[in-house]
Amino acid sequence: MSKTILITGATSGFGRACAERFAREGWQLIITGRRQQRLEELAEQLAGTPVHAARLDVRDRGQVRALVRDLPPGFREIDVLLNNAGLALGLEGAHEADPDDWETMIDTNIKGLCHLTRTILPAMVERDRGHIINMGSVAGIYPYPGANVYGGTKAFVRQFSRNLIADLVATRIRVTNIEPGLAESEFSIVRFHGDRARASQVYQGTDPLTPADIAEIVHWVTSVPPHVNINTVEVMPVCQGCAPFAIHRRPEAGPPGPDSGAP
Repeated sequence: MSKTILITGATSGFGRACAERFAREGWQLIITGRRQQRLEELAEQLAGTPVHAARLDVRDRGQVRALVRDLPPGFREIDVLLNNAGLALGLEGAHEADPDDWETMIDTNIKGLCHLTRTILPAMVERDRGHIINMGSVAGIYPYPGANVYGGTKAFVRQFSRNLIADLVATRIRVTNIEPGLAESEFSIVRFHGDRARASQVYQGTDPLTPADIAEIVHWVTSVPPHVNINTVEVMPVCQGCAPFAIHRRPEAGPPGPDSGAP
């Protein structure tokens, strides 16, 4: 019997690549997203694979409940939930950021992930099997200017994933948090509100991760032996590293000493 994966945010980037990767392995797919035309195009592309496509805004708890309630009989036992839907908006400092952008990120990256998990998890617990995979980010670990609320939402994803593991320790349900670094997809286009020229500068002169790279990791964490849980995967391209501590010095200060990057 083939397994079933539910993928949120399947219309582009990581989600679409994961749908394609799992389809090659013969999995049944429940693909969701807000863009109906893209869902239909993906379902058509995956012809020959059992696919249930459903338009879904994860911020709407009623839509989430209706999605699960109305699943066709052959798709109701979900083996893997991939909480992939998420976004960053803006790169302004906290004193200049748009509060509407903050609210959208919180509603999508935190509340949407919680809605899906809470709706899917009871059936997994009843069957005593399943896998929750949450798409986090290195922004939830390492701060950078302008990541204020976005980084905060991904820090939530990391801690929520850890607490799920604690809650489910007496079950055979697995929980994994995947934290990508620099990855080229539609992420920056969304962050900069459709400014493709600005988005392209983010990846200029780099060799970033690709959605296919992340799809391979998602598939791998589901393929290890059932008694093995991959708690967290932090992944960056080799061209990316962690910056030194930022220290602002007054103009009258002398030149920095040898330990200027120390905390």
